[in-house]
Amino acid sequence: MAVRISGTTLPNEKRIEVALTYVFGIGRVTSNTILDSIKIDRNKRTKDLTEEEVKKLRDAIEKEYKLEGELKREILLNIKRLKEVGSYRGSRHSRGLPARGQRTKTNSRTVRGNARKTMGSGKKPTAQKT
Repeated sequence: MAVRISGTTLPNEKRIEVALTYVFGIGRVTSNTILDSIKIDRNKRTKDLTEEEVKKLRDAIEKEYKLEGELKREILLNIKRLKEVGSYRGSRHSRGLPARGQRTKTNSRTVRGNARKTMGSGKKPTAQKT
């Protein structure tokens, strides 16, 4: 029996603790919190869950957490708001550059369009002598 939670099919052979992380918006900590609240053993495999446990799990998740499409929509709206306000973070998002203070001189080359296959190739030419 395949277990589906908010549009995502959970893998049968994995422990339920790990299988829940396949849903966008649920990580390892959240997964453990959910399982503890409804008293399901973390080491149980997804295929070994009973219908009643699956129903409990689905109800607990849908009642408490924003997942998948709803969460992605909220994230996109937050980014859109940053762009409209004209904040620094918004401008970094619109240019497709790192928004959290990472360095860009040596890293994030592919984002900047300066991807080098081997060292030295694609390097900007040095200034000419005048």
